[in-house]
Amino acid sequence: MRALVLAGGTGTRLRPLTHTSAKQMVPVANKPVLFYGLESIARAGIIDVGIVVGDTAAEIRAAVGDGARFGLKVTYIPQHAPLGLAHAVLVARDFLGEEDFLMYLGDNFICGGITGLVEDFQVKRPDAHILLTRVADPGAFGVAELGPDGRVVGLEEKPERPRSDLAMVGVYLFTPAVHEAVRAIEPSRRGELEITHALQWLIDAGRRVDSTLIEDYWKDTGSVVDMLEVNRTVLESAEPRLDGLVDEHSEIIGRVVVEAGSQIRGSRIVGPVVIGADSRITGSYVGPFTSIGERCRLDDCEVEYSVVLPETRITGVRRIAASLIGRNVEVSPAAPGPRTHRLVLGDHSTVQIAS
Repeated sequence: MRALVLAGGTGTRLRPLTHTSAKQMVPVANKPVLFYGLESIARAGIIDVGIVVGDTAAEIRAAVGDGARFGLKVTYIPQHAPLGLAHAVLVARDFLGEEDFLMYLGDNFICGGITGLVEDFQVKRPDAHILLTRVADPGAFGVAELGPDGRVVGLEEKPERPRSDLAMVGVYLFTPAVHEAVRAIEPSRRGELEITHALQWLIDAGRRVDSTLIEDYWKDTGSVVDMLEVNRTVLESAEPRLDGLVDEHSEIIGRVVVEAGSQIRGSRIVGPVVIGADSRITGSYVGPFTSIGERCRLDDCEVEYSVVLPETRITGVRRIAASLIGRNVEVSPAAPGPRTHRLVLGDHSTVQIAS
């Protein structure tokens, strides 16, 4: 069995970060979200992995390499434009051959792994198997309708009037039967080849499409709110570890990870928190559910429920919360003067100011 990991796309909901970085490489608890998926695939016993890449291919190649660090053998598959999940299957046809395969969206996060799902598929071997979860806003997802026997009888992509609250999670299992389906469908009104249409084609052709309703935690990490929530979930299970220096004037409370080379001086850290290697925190407060990346500098500031990417400096700023701060950023107080806001913002930015 092989795996197809989708790591293209533009990540519009995470702009401006994704103007310069792949959305799958934004870290959760200081580890790119893509890595969690690759680790789950390796634990499920799948070795051969194709990663579909787009404009951010160089960044993903540099981080993942040949896959050996995960126990995988990785092949990179270029996709000239993000034209839908079914289009990704089309461009990966040579890599997939006649093997069964798992398709995994690289920006999805699933607690509990996928090993049981893969094993069940290999035993029962339906033509396709999808994961479902109940959501409050099914119109934002691909939605499944189940028959009395629990099998999938209908699928719609982002319907205006959903027939159920069962949304498709970004993990799919297929036999080679799906290749005929993706060749047969036409682009949707969004101009994409939808995997929901390919699955519906299988159903209409009398093929068997099974589903599993997952109870474990799942998130599509495509927005800042979702990234912060996944970061919170991962940090809740962090094992405390103090490999860096913590001086006698600092207080460490709860689940806190301080990586090697970091220094905590005169500060209060309330976990769960992870602080990356070679960072320095002085005279500051870092509160629960915060990830501080490598080589960061925090001086006389307060940060909680946030993700701070590497090589960022925050100085003299009170209470930053619910924030996602990119790489090599500098945050500091404005000079004394009139109560005005001086902003330099990239395209598609979102700013909230307490006046």
